[in-house]
Amino acid sequence: MAIGGKKLLRELPKRESLWMKAFFKFRQDKLGMASLVIVMVYFIIAILVWGGLIATQWDELLTNGRMPPSLEHWFGTNINGQDIFQRVIFSTKTAFEVGLVVAIISSLLGAASGAVSGFYSGGWIDELFLWVFGCLECIPFYLFVAAVAFALQDNPFAMHIAMISTFWTGTARLVRGEVIKLKNYEFIEAARAIGVPRIKIIFRHLIPNTTHIILVQASLLFVTAIKSEVVLSFLGLGVKNGISWGLMISEASSEVASGIFENFLAASGFMFVLVLAFNMFSDSLQDALDPKKVQ
Repeated sequence: MAIGGKKLLRELPKRESLWMKAFFKFRQDKLGMASLVIVMVYFIIAILVWGGLIATQWDELLTNGRMPPSLEHWFGTNINGQDIFQRVIFSTKTAFEVGLVVAIISSLLGAASGAVSGFYSGGWIDELFLWVFGCLECIPFYLFVAAVAFALQDNPFAMHIAMISTFWTGTARLVRGEVIKLKNYEFIEAARAIGVPRIKIIFRHLIPNTTHIILVQASLLFVTAIKSEVVLSFLGLGVKNGISWGLMISEASSEVASGIFENFLAASGFMFVLVLAFNMFSDSLQDALDPKKVQ
């Protein structure tokens, strides 16, 4: 009987986790997989730049002045004689540095504050967080970011601090709403009943169950950070010691009037492809991780 029972257990189909179901669902999304491949290509380029394997001459004066596109300089050179292709490739590293730092820190800060606020919903702690959210969100986004970046312009991380200070509130509100729903579930009530500390309930039981929200929000914040960097760099409040797509577009603003489009097209084209691919990836990720669709 025991042998037959073990055999029966082995023959029973194994129940897949929600994460595995989401993974298989994402793999079936051709548009999502294609966008992921494009994002990974950009990420590999950024890694190669970080490793000093490509775009090492992005700031060197290789010619005496502007040169048209050629086999040696694929996108030509700018007015200073710097290779546009190497500069746009190096800017990929800058985009990922800004995007990853801002998205990760904003998501972690938003998840922690949102979980605490949701767990104490209805109390003074929740009211305090909601007041902070409201204060930050009532200020026009780019005006606030520009003001913070200008105030900290001598700080090399001024742009990062400016974006993080505003981006975390969106994640916090979403996590707060999910935690308010989760804290009434039986497993949370059981944890309270056996005396599990509140801080452990929040960070060990509640936040892990909001991971699907945090991942989607992080991917959206990555794109938002890149676009914000371009705007801030164009206004002179972004990247200082380096090059980015925003700085290249700023440099090209005077060239376009003279009919010179290589700098502008290279920077805007590379940015457009990455942002579009990451937006499609975020949409597919959101569909795959949606608890209502993953059964």
